Amino acid sequence: MTGNSAGPPVARPKPAKPAAKKNKKARAFWLKQLHTWHWASAAISLAAMFLFSVTGITLNHATSIGAEPVVTKSAGQLPPALLGKLHAPGDAADPLPAEVSKAVAAVVPLDPSGRPADWSADDEVYVAMPGPGRDAWVSIDRASGAVAAEVTDRGWISYLNDLHKGRNTGDAWFWFIDLFAVACVLFTLTGLLLLQLHARHRPMTWPLVGLSLIAPLLLALLFIH
Repeated sequence: MTGNSAGPPVARPKPAKPAAKKNKKARAFWLKQLHTWHWASAAISLAAMFLFSVTGITLNHATSIGAEPVVTKSAGQLPPALLGKLHAPGDAADPLPAEVSKAVAAVVPLDPSGRPADWSADDEVYVAMPGPGRDAWVSIDRASGAVAAEVTDRGWISYLNDLHKGRNTGDAWFWFIDLFAVACVLFTLTGLLLLQLHARHRPMTWPLVGLSLIAPLLLALLFIH
């Protein structure tokens, strides 16, 4: 028996995707992710980064920026009925009783509510009330109930500098600085990864990155003693 017998068609395997195409898709994916996280972290930290950059300059030139502190003193009298509510002298740092704090705030322009008080002296109770850009205190004479208060305002530049340092700013600002620092770390790391992805077309990328590391290191080693 002669002739060509046609057999069933043979299924050919589909060609695998070229590695270059896979790499291109992966690169596009990471570029999109990094750009998203980079701009988002930049937007979140933009205002605070500007503040900390400016106050970095004012702190660096603090000795050449003149500021005349303004001292404001005030006085008042605690009602005699409240003297008995003052704690006995001791080592405790409890705040003033609520009624005493309210009475103090009514006679001087400071509210000592919730602030630790110094009860150690026999003749007075002292409450320190520092804040960013200012020093303040209130004292109560144990015998007479006389209230004295003083506020020293060092100006708005000092206020901003203390925000930069986190000095006397309270818990809310403390946590804000931590969150801001995390956003800056994220902004920096995503920026570094974006530099890596674009470095092939920008030959000065790594020399400039290296300079950003070497310059402060050399300054610290050679000029800071």
